Amino acid sequence: MKFIIVGRNIEVTEGLKSAVEEKIGKLEKYFTPDTEVRVTLSVEKDRQKIEVTIPVKGSIIRSEQVSNDMYVSIDLVEEIIERQLKKYKTKLVDKQQAGASFSKMFAENDYMEDEEIKIVRTKKFDIKPMYPEDACVQMELLGHNFFVFNNAETDQVNVVYKRKGDTYGLIEPEY
Repeated sequence: MKFIIVGRNIEVTEGLKSAVEEKIGKLEKYFTPDTEVRVTLSVEKDRQKIEVTIPVKGSIIRSEQVSNDMYVSIDLVEEIIERQLKKYKTKLVDKQQAGASFSKMFAENDYMEDEEIKIVRTKKFDIKPMYPEDACVQMELLGHNFFVFNNAETDQVNVVYKRKGDTYGLIEPEY
């Protein structure tokens, strides 16, 4: 695994770097050796946050954890990613979405799925053309944290979503 470790409002010391590489390195058995792992360590007041993003073909494995101690956050994020991998392994590999990024041992091993994903409600609605800013207003009016709409500028289905700190994000398809 190749690590890219970045610090925001924190100096990435050798101790932090080795803790990240040691803890997240335990996940090495699940991936091919050339898999890139992006790690961002940040500090805001008493919040010690780690964000880990592992791009794999056709998907992204991501987790972020916050605590009052960076080493605790590192431990938590590793556990969450390992749980995600075991839970979604069959879906990712069997659908051939990301099978090439995973190690053979992980792909061939059967893991018990903790929870079956169940869709309990389906909604259908007209997707109206609008600008992303208008979609954000509509999302706020509905009291939701995301909103699906047809972008009037690109004529593509987009999603706006509410981020931490009362900011907004826009998801656009990439073809």
